[in-house]
Amino acid sequence: MALSRKIAAEQAHIMQIEETGLPGLLVLTPQRFGDERGFFSETYNAAKLAEHGICTQFVQDNHSLSAEPNTIRGLHFQAPPRAQAKVVRCGRGRLWDVAVDIRRGSPTYGKHFGIELTFENAKQLLVPAGFAHGFITREPGTEIIYKCSDIYAPETEGSLAWDDPDIGIDWQATSSPILSDKDANAGHLNGFDTPYTYEATP
Repeated sequence: MALSRKIAAEQAHIMQIEETGLPGLLVLTPQRFGDERGFFSETYNAAKLAEHGICTQFVQDNHSLSAEPNTIRGLHFQAPPRAQAKVVRCGRGRLWDVAVDIRRGSPTYGKHFGIELTFENAKQLLVPAGFAHGFITREPGTEIIYKCSDIYAPETEGSLAWDDPDIGIDWQATSSPILSDKDANAGHLNGFDTPYTYEATP
């Protein structure tokens, strides 16, 4: 019995890590171990991720609810010295999560990657500092939960327009998006003086 518990504990640390084509931006999918009661899943383990070279430390957790589908939040970032990396997952409902590379000198500057995050698929997006981040909800009552590597610092906030043609995100909205005033009036990538610089990893 003790051996079974040990094996289960070791399995609980298993996480699938996938590259996205944008340097540093990763999809993390933890395993779920279920029985008739439900499931158990270890969604984050700093020591195990460090074994794969992922050493970002996180200091704040956020939880956001969007009541209506077609709600867009983004594209947001915090500038250095309060830049934030994030690990994003869906707690309930369904959302399309997007990250845009805004690191000067990056081979994928201005490119974006999007992925559907749901409670059912358990996928998470690891968004490094130097990316603008946003999402659109696909279902009512969608919740997004994310870890941040620095605390919220509104004086360093920035945003890019969700509909910037130079970024070209296909949000697949089924009606007019629901936006905050800030997001509706965000600036464009053309002429944007990015506060980030790309640093290639060995």
